[in-house]
Amino acid sequence: MAGILDSVNQRTQLVGQNRLELLLFKLKGRQRFGINVFKVREVLQCPNLTAMPKSNHFVKGVAHIRGQTISVIDLSLAIGGPGIQNTKDCFIIITEYNRSVQGFLVDSVERIVNINWESIMPPPSGSGRYSYLTAVTEIEKELVEILDVEKILNEICPVNTEVSADLLSDGEMQKDLGERIVFIADDSTVARNQVKRALEPLGVQTEVAKNGREALIRLKEIADQDCQNVITERVALLISDVEMPEMDGYTLTAELKADPRMAPLHIILHTSLSGVFNQAMVEKVGADDFIAKFNPDELATAVKKWVHEA
Repeated sequence: MAGILDSVNQRTQLVGQNRLELLLFKLKGRQRFGINVFKVREVLQCPNLTAMPKSNHFVKGVAHIRGQTISVIDLSLAIGGPGIQNTKDCFIIITEYNRSVQGFLVDSVERIVNINWESIMPPPSGSGRYSYLTAVTEIEKELVEILDVEKILNEICPVNTEVSADLLSDGEMQKDLGERIVFIADDSTVARNQVKRALEPLGVQTEVAKNGREALIRLKEIADQDCQNVITERVALLISDVEMPEMDGYTLTAELKADPRMAPLHIILHTSLSGVFNQAMVEKVGADDFIAKFNPDELATAVKKWVHEA
């Protein structure tokens, strides 16, 4: 496993092609799971873990890795499965999400597969609001589940969504917005709600989509029906995640910018890919801004800026 991620830095060419690479792993049982390689720093045989008093019961312990103390989360236990008892033969996937580094304890790690976002679908509609799935795909005729890691992390350490008092609306935001909305595209229910809660005190009305393709279809509908073919008459700003089933945020941005009706729309890419952000690709697809999740003040400041310029 030591060399499995040696070429991660060379994989950035996949960004913007609506493709990604998944690291496949298993928890307890036969079910396969996947995690975007861009989120992964390293895969290690599980070292000795140190238990921490009064820590969340999903946290198996902490490990000292390359001069950094990292919390290790029992991923099986965190999603409602049986906990991993014997860590000797298990692995830790070191990841970076939302400006923080954490390890996920898993039973085994298999390999990396290259896949198109179009092959990754939203979870079944009957999975319910309490499901930990954010997407599913099929590899070698077997279902692979992609977990809503942002939901898992938020349950362990809830994210603050309150905007500082000095950034709260003084009336200028409502004046700039008028009757227009801010559109949010994100496949994570938790992430969508975090953005909405951060923007509500600013007096912002929002509409949401669960993935890039759904957002593209809806924005075109708005342009056709409500805006006399100029989207900015109804939508002041788009805040889009990058990783989404069916169509990622880079591809969504490129599609919008290629449509004359949509091209004037300001777009903020808002993603948990904080450690591997590709500035050149953001500029290439035409996004206006990039913000790593989740800092409500940074988000509010960016929204105020781009709404004012819309």
